[in-house]
Amino acid sequence: MKTTLQKETGESPARTERQDYVLPEVNIFEDKDGYTLEAEMPGVGKGGLEVLLEDNELTIVGHRQHTAGPGELIFRESHTADYRRVFELDPAIDADRIVARLNQGVLTLTLPKSEQVKPRRIAVNG
Repeated sequence: MKTTLQKETGESPARTERQDYVLPEVNIFEDKDGYTLEAEMPGVGKGGLEVLLEDNELTIVGHRQHTAGPGELIFRESHTADYRRVFELDPAIDADRIVARLNQGVLTLTLPKSEQVKPRRIAVNG
């Protein structure tokens, strides 16, 4: 059985001079019509989100910004690291019909299967 997200590109949190990346946690579901990917990215708003599709590679990037508090910061456990995750998509995905929604820090991608690869019933004539 083929899955939409055949293989994850094995990225681990990357550290560069300018930025840290954190892998968002994901859940992936499959039904007869396609796949649903949920990526948790707390603190990311619509303006800080990028979903890119190039060839069969889907890249999710979420930029998280901290807001200034009401006084002087004396202790912080959270950091401003951005989220990034890359997936290789199955060619059976209809890329023109992918839909993305962001709700309370959870990005939901609907990845529909192409009509050509969906199972179908063939009528038998007498």
